[in-house]
Amino acid sequence: MSGTPPGVWILPYSRIVGQDDLKLALELNHVQPRIGGVLIAGQRGTAKSTIVRAFALMAEGELPVTLPINATEDRVVGGWWLDALMRGETREQPGLLEEAHDKGLLYVDEVNLLEDHVVNIILDVVSTGVLSVQREGLATAKQLAFGLVGTMNPEEGGLRPQLLDRFGLMVSAADLDTGARRRMLRTVLDFEAERTRGPSEWLAEALRDNTAVLDRLVAARQRLPRVEVPDGVLSLCAEAAGRLDAVGQRGEIVAIQAARALAALDGVAEVEPRHLLRAIPLALRHRRPESAHGGTFDWRLDDHALIKDLFESG
Repeated sequence: MSGTPPGVWILPYSRIVGQDDLKLALELNHVQPRIGGVLIAGQRGTAKSTIVRAFALMAEGELPVTLPINATEDRVVGGWWLDALMRGETREQPGLLEEAHDKGLLYVDEVNLLEDHVVNIILDVVSTGVLSVQREGLATAKQLAFGLVGTMNPEEGGLRPQLLDRFGLMVSAADLDTGARRRMLRTVLDFEAERTRGPSEWLAEALRDNTAVLDRLVAARQRLPRVEVPDGVLSLCAEAAGRLDAVGQRGEIVAIQAARALAALDGVAEVEPRHLLRAIPLALRHRRPESAHGGTFDWRLDDHALIKDLFESG
């Protein structure tokens, strides 16, 4: 498994059971990085970290850069090597954001427990593509690009509305039904058994399936600039956002970007209403008034009912 540190094994992405919304959000953000990252909410044990790491291994060939909870601003944006300073030398130390640029993905576990100003720095760089550092004799501006995934357990505290809004897409890690739980158990048992057997056809097939998924993502990225967005879809998006009382306008922009990425994945020439309907819960669930002020992030049947007729007629 390319990029996996010795002794570390991650279930192949193509063998993850369930969590379709979570996987779709990661894939859309990969196809269209301007979406601005994915925030995953869920309780402990819902495979959030496993899925993110499995996706990174598939998409980037190595594990993501992981930001520790106690990360300082120096560690995030970079600074000076302390040992060099003690020798009277000045040698720049790259930060984790530059490392993420090299590796492709930054993973922030328990992002709700980080200091707000550190989260804001990360989100600014994702949004602008520029890391500007001006302090302590260091003045630099660098072009950076990387995917961003954050996870949080809402039971341990939330994010300020301003920070919530800066994440492009949000998903809730879903509970598995009985059938999916059984398939998950079988998959984990098979994986644990196969990884100790040397050459394994089970693992080889899983990695071939990973390659097929990645090929589809790469093709979608290449197709994306040619995907058109009809005016009718824009009107649908504006009306749906209004009915859902979406806070601000960032959500509509992200919804269109996600719908366009989904159309590219589908291999079609223009965005269709069905693409937008699939993207709206991912783009707007955390931008409703109740979500922005500490309420639930769930997308309920009542939410779907508010916009259902738009898409039935569209």
